[in-house]
Amino acid sequence: MKKITFLVLISLITLSTFSQNKFGYIDSQELLMLMPERKNAESEVQNFAKSLESQLAAMTAEYQESVQDYQSNEASYTDLIKQDKIAEITGLEQRIQAFQQNAQQSLQKKEQELLEPILSKARSAIEEVAVEGNFTYIFDKSVGSILYAKESENVLSLVKKKLKL
Repeated sequence: MKKITFLVLISLITLSTFSQNKFGYIDSQELLMLMPERKNAESEVQNFAKSLESQLAAMTAEYQESVQDYQSNEASYTDLIKQDKIAEITGLEQRIQAFQQNAQQSLQKKEQELLEPILSKARSAIEEVAVEGNFTYIFDKSVGSILYAKESENVLSLVKKKLKL
């Protein structure tokens, strides 16, 4: 009888400990899709991408024109002019490659710059909901990460001691 009473008591203590923790989840991608600011940011990123694409198209057209000009007049060029034209075409190729790399980086930077305030707003709202609802953890089901964790004891020192570090 004492054993059963002891097990019931332990079970109640364990259940009360678990009941103190409150877990929640959210799909952050769905949340972002619902935020009207995201549409504006997405539109601005698309416009920026289009301007980069048009600049790249102009550079590519200049390159193709130079190649066609060289091919059609190659027979009439002297060796010195051929070398100069080839160097010019090679320079255009390098400029196009550099532009493509820089454009990709600029586009990513622009997107991050525009999304950061939106993500910050969403994080703040999630934290406010977590505090108001007394949640211990809020998980993001879209990426499988923790979006909010209530301050608790850091066990690093205990783990280090266990590993003798």
